[in-house]
Amino acid sequence: MSQELVFQIFYLVAIPCLFVTFAIPFIKKLAEHVGAMDIPNARKVHQVPIPRMGGLGIYGGFLLGYILFCEPNSLMNAILIGSFIIIITGILDDIKPLKASHKFIGQLLAALILVFYGKLLLQNIDAFHIYIDFGIFAYPITIFFVLGCINCINLMDGLDGLAGGISAIFFLTIGIVAVCQGKLGLPFFLSFILFGSCLGFLFHNFYPASIFMGDCGSMFLGFSIAVITLLGFKNIMMTSIIVPVCLLAIPILDTIFAIVRRKLKGESISHPDKLHIHHQLLNRHLSQKATVLIIYLMTSLFSTASIIYVLVERRLGYIIYGVLFFCMFIFALKTDVIVEHHSEIEHPVKEKKNENKKKGNTGKRNKK
Repeated sequence: MSQELVFQIFYLVAIPCLFVTFAIPFIKKLAEHVGAMDIPNARKVHQVPIPRMGGLGIYGGFLLGYILFCEPNSLMNAILIGSFIIIITGILDDIKPLKASHKFIGQLLAALILVFYGKLLLQNIDAFHIYIDFGIFAYPITIFFVLGCINCINLMDGLDGLAGGISAIFFLTIGIVAVCQGKLGLPFFLSFILFGSCLGFLFHNFYPASIFMGDCGSMFLGFSIAVITLLGFKNIMMTSIIVPVCLLAIPILDTIFAIVRRKLKGESISHPDKLHIHHQLLNRHLSQKATVLIIYLMTSLFSTASIIYVLVERRLGYIIYGVLFFCMFIFALKTDVIVEHHSEIEHPVKEKKNENKKKGNTGKRNKK
């Protein structure tokens, strides 16, 4: 790696990082002023009201990086328009929660602009010696992929530093792959710009957080991950769908587990609960910081497997992926992330028995 490239990467990361770090205190005041506060309730982990809208800072770092390092074109215009729609939708939701259908409209509009104006398409799958060309179905499949990425990161935003850290690992991994392959195009620039923006935000968001990214942040990061993934395919940087899917293994599995869990319970898939992967770790008496670091570690292992898969040996990558997914399968069986091992129906019965015992003991004492 040349010295010039090292300095270029340094500037791509450092400038957005510093900008976001110093911008967040002003965004905190703005969030408090407009009432974008996350109020504690039974479903949430924090105990005091905390400002939201921290994603506005990440978006600001992204825009600064774009102005300084990227060239304007129709593709970049589509990314900017789509991300702006996502940010506006998220800010409105952070101030006053929107209906799920209204948020979905904003997400869908951003995805449509990316696909039809930006011409970014997921056109094929090449994995496990299977190749499928989507043809005309590439349009709905790509839209579904973008929406999936947005909501995966949104669902993972449940602990201090969790969504920001997972996204940072994703961007760093894609940046490393781009450098090693010598493909210094738009994915290279955006990956390191967004990595720096996430680092600047984590300075304020890692436990104990003084601000949350809110829906504007989690949806923007999910949208950005989808964009960089699609750009990677367009630039033949990622030769298989395995790479982005496995980099996002934790949020994707958490989303799948949540959908299955809620369907088995007869609930809407948008019904919130406290049974996500991070909640399962917290239930094992781990601290917030330890829980987040464990998920960082698992994501980093998937990241390492992805780098090996792309740059070293596919077969070895497959083996590491298999081991990691097997560990996640065991985790799902041993916890309540899919099926609650102690159903809520049993608890009232136990409580009645305990009440009857107490009444019996009280009666005996009264007789005495």
